[in-house]
Amino acid sequence: MYDTIAEDIKQAYYLQKYKNDGERFVAWYLRNVYNLDEIQARDCVTDGADDKQIDAIYVDDENSVVYVIQGKFYQGSIDSTPLRETLSSWILLKNPASLQDGANHRLKQKLVEFGAALDDDYEVCFELVTTGELTSAARDDLGEFQKQLVEDDSFSATLVLVDSEEISRRYEIALGKDNPSISHVLQLEDGKFLPLSLGKTSAVIAAVSLRDCLRFPGIKDQTLFRKNVRNSLGSNNKVNKGMRSTIYNEPSEFFFCHNGITAICTSMSLSGNVLTLHGLSVVNGCQSLNTIYSASERVKSAEDGYVMIRFYEIPERDRADKISISTNSQSAVKARDLRSNDKRVLLLKKSYEQQYPSGYMVTKRGEEAPADRDDALVVDVTTLGKVFMAWHSQRPNISYSETRVFDKYFDNIFRKDYPAKNVYALNALWRTVQACWAKDAGNPLGLNDSLLAMRAYAPYHHLYAISVFANTLSNMPVENVPDPALVYERLKESGMLDVVVQFAGGCLNIALESAASEPLPNNRVFSPQNWIKTKSCLAGIRAQVKNTVMMMPMMPGGAETKQKLDAALHLAPEDFSERYTAD
Repeated sequence: MYDTIAEDIKQAYYLQKYKNDGERFVAWYLRNVYNLDEIQARDCVTDGADDKQIDAIYVDDENSVVYVIQGKFYQGSIDSTPLRETLSSWILLKNPASLQDGANHRLKQKLVEFGAALDDDYEVCFELVTTGELTSAARDDLGEFQKQLVEDDSFSATLVLVDSEEISRRYEIALGKDNPSISHVLQLEDGKFLPLSLGKTSAVIAAVSLRDCLRFPGIKDQTLFRKNVRNSLGSNNKVNKGMRSTIYNEPSEFFFCHNGITAICTSMSLSGNVLTLHGLSVVNGCQSLNTIYSASERVKSAEDGYVMIRFYEIPERDRADKISISTNSQSAVKARDLRSNDKRVLLLKKSYEQQYPSGYMVTKRGEEAPADRDDALVVDVTTLGKVFMAWHSQRPNISYSETRVFDKYFDNIFRKDYPAKNVYALNALWRTVQACWAKDAGNPLGLNDSLLAMRAYAPYHHLYAISVFANTLSNMPVENVPDPALVYERLKESGMLDVVVQFAGGCLNIALESAASEPLPNNRVFSPQNWIKTKSCLAGIRAQVKNTVMMMPMMPGGAETKQKLDAALHLAPEDFSERYTAD
């Protein structure tokens, strides 16, 4: 865990905003475990001169807890000193007003918030967060200090050790944490709801007025649908158009024409007609609620418009995910949709957006990147999976198949610790390739019309050919895959990116034309669409790349070009990895 964090805090955000690795470590913990954004994390960190042994204070209003954090970014053994520092801060915090006198500016600000939280009876939890390992004596002291904090009647608190193992566990949990958690109180109408108890699960089935649906929080910013496998597909979707028509023309029929909405929550209570929901998420009904919201003015006047909503109390995440998938069967749910909440996708998204704050990873169909993000750094996970298949699996011939990418081979090509810099590089390489295939680009590479007709398939072979150039120039076996970040960096620095993209496109073009000219058995016709999906096309591309590299010095100006390409793409064996299996 130490190495992972040490690498993460080299990112520009941590280097620019925090003075040392100790502060950066605490900020990393706040961002990656408590899911705080950049501004929130910076606000919590109090480390520095006159910090009174308090590195951060995080007030969790949702759970009514104040976390007082002491961070120790060490390797090796740690004695009782950090524990005594934590105990010292506990003693000082018994009198926040007095503590403010000698505290630094950031701590003074947080102490005001701390005092208000105490007035509201918030729980106080001290956390010693460390990548080191406590000595046996220190662990004995930990038990004693924990007892002191709990038994103090004037200011009771808890003390928790968050070591490397616990950091890792919390980090994993945070990937699937619901952020933010939505609570809502719904006034149900007499005779229009039914409470149920099915085994150990509580449920309420209710006819909810369309007007009340407008009051659900999280529709506009889509946070209400965080467990849904899709976001809104837009108002032009055929089904959504039908719902809008019913709302405008026959709102009284909406209840009978609609299959209903499924909502889950971590806890709920029903008192009379008042239904209180916590941890609310709509897992089936995203399209419906977005359509209702888009027709809000008509809905406000639709007194007889209702929709059936099923509320289930489901605190277990795995069960919630299963329900989300199972209830989305009224329209086609693709394998890609079902992976939108997978931990590996969430980890990749978190890692990428943290390292590239102006970037964004789209993980759900219908989702759009925020307007303030750099379009060049927006990555769609569907395309990324296909690019993984082309580059790391060296199988562009099956990149077109979302089912293979996100179902059959998903576990092979989406790796838990995949570097964000590689996502950035592959995205940049892919965008450069795609620019050559755009319909308005005017066919800058002079590609065969058959290839241009296969824009959904062939660009992945073009990207694959770039990786083959690196492989060939480095004299590596065909099953070895070059590091994409290094390839992109070398090509960009040397000014050879456009040159390699042009050569790679040319090799793909020649490979197709060569295959088309080969003699075929009687009554057989060459099909470019079939060829592009076979492994034989990969052999043809590799052969053309090898031939191009060999013939390059004989071309006009080719010797100089070959020399530059050698300098850029002659990589060391350690710059290659094994191909991801996908066949």
